[in-house]
This record gives sequence, structure tokens and C-alpha cells, in this order.
Amino acid sequence: MLELRKIVKAYGGRRVLDEVGFDVRPGRLTGFVGGNGAGKTTTMRIALGVLAKDSGDVLLDGVAVTADDRRRFGYMPEERGLYPKMKVGEHIAYLARLHGYGKRDATTAATALLERLGLGERLGDKVETLSLGNQQRAQIAAALVHEPEVLLLDEPFSGLDPLAVDVVAGVLQERAARGVAVLFSSHQLDLVERLCDDLVIIAAGTIRAAGSRDELRAQHAVRRFELVSSGDAAWVEGEPGVQLRGHRGGWAVFDADTDQTAQRVLRRAMERGDVASFAPQHPSLAQIFKEVVQ
Repeated sequence: MLELRKIVKAYGGRRVLDEVGFDVRPGRLTGFVGGNGAGKTTTMRIALGVLAKDSGDVLLDGVAVTADDRRRFGYMPEERGLYPKMKVGEHIAYLARLHGYGKRDATTAATALLERLGLGERLGDKVETLSLGNQQRAQIAAALVHEPEVLLLDEPFSGLDPLAVDVVAGVLQERAARGVAVLFSSHQLDLVERLCDDLVIIAAGTIRAAGSRDELRAQHAVRRFELVSSGDAAWVEGEPGVQLRGHRGGWAVFDADTDQTAQRVLRRAMERGDVASFAPQHPSLAQIFKEVVQ
């Protein structure tokens, strides 16, 4: 498990990271979200040792991370860093050899990974001839080819079309299923919510929320319910302890002050006619994000 504990980083007396701390657990996808300048990239670079921290600890399985440990990390920066004149297959194989692979094993690993990422037909093409989306896939391959135990990916889905997003997401899920600890940042909150087991929200250099997806939903949940019934549901607005959030025909969304109030509304709806559905609504990641960063 990768652990960050009270990481502080300042520039010119201004703290850009203020005691940042969270865990990236093996076998789980952790989404790292925040606005531009929130501190996501700085945090990742400190975890990698690319950037020095002012104080705090970066631990791997409870022990301070060493340079040798970081050879077991995979990193994809937001900016592309591949050699444009190299052929795609040769480039990824070269990176595998830098991590100790023999020539044949490096070529085998690079070819299999690039094929899995949908670049099997582009192995002999120069990096500079690839579309931006395919360059992004190649950059992801560069981070994965040496089978890292910890993956740190900065905006890995940027510039990808929906089909490519599904391919890359599938690859990351496969790695997590093998026990890899995966942390990735993204501005695509709906995608993070769909993929991630754990979430970390950062704003102005401080962690505003961290935990599993279900834990954060429970922490930020309100008693909000959706009712779909026959007839007009406008009557819900007049119920004591209820705040109507939306209404159209037999559909209504409302907040209830207690669970008992919600059950009373359900009973009244059933007395009035058929109820097609009645269920609590869980807050989306976008709603939680807005709540904690304000």
C-alpha cells in the first residue's frame, strides 16, 4: 500500500500542499480529483520522488519509500514524454529493457501490451505519426510495460474517444485485479465515479474528502427519494417534513426530514394509486465535489 502522510510543499512561502495524506491500496482503483492548481500533479511528483517535499512521509507498506522501491512504480505524466522519432513497438520495448528485461522478453511484453491497448497495427509507426489519442495510449503503455506494483497516472483519459476510454479503463481494472495499487487523476467526474473503488478530493492543496465510493456517498447523503406513481404527485409538496426538489406528472423527487416521513409519503402514494417505484437517491461524485470544495 502506498501511503502519503502530512505532505507539505511550499513555494515562496505559499503552501501548495498542506499536510496532504491518503492511501492508495493494492487491488483498488483510486480516483484523485480536484480543480486546476489544486495540487494533484505536485502530490504525484512527490510520491515519485521527482519533486522534493518540505515535510511529511511517503511510505510503501509502512516503510519510507526508497529509490529501489520507485523502480516498481509506473508513472504517466500529463504531458507526453515519448521520443517522437522512435517506432512505437521499439520505444515501449526499450523502456522495458531499462527496467531489466532482456531483449526478447521486452519485445514480447511491449507487443502484447500495445495490442491490448489497440495499437497492435501501429507497432512499426513512429510516435510522431500517431494521433493524439493513440499517443496517449502509447504513453500509458510506457507506464505499464514493466509490470509495476504501484501506478500513478496523471489524466490518463485525456484526449481519448469513448471506445479508447473503455479499452484503457479495462486495462487499468485488469491491473487492479492483479493486486496493483492504482491512482489516477481526472477531470471527468462521471468516469471516476464509474471506475473507482476509492476517491480522494483535493482543493487548494488540502484533502477535502477521502474514502471508498460508498463511504463518501453515505457521509454526504441526504434523505432524498424518488417517487414514480400514477396520477399527479404534486400533493407531495404539502406533506409535513418534506421539501419537494422536482416534480413532473407522477414523478417527484423530495427530501424528507426523517425516514419515517419518507415511509409516510410512500404509504400515502400507495393509498392514492399504483406506485411504480420508490427509492433513495445517492449523491453523485459531482455533487459531493461541489459540496466539499465550496
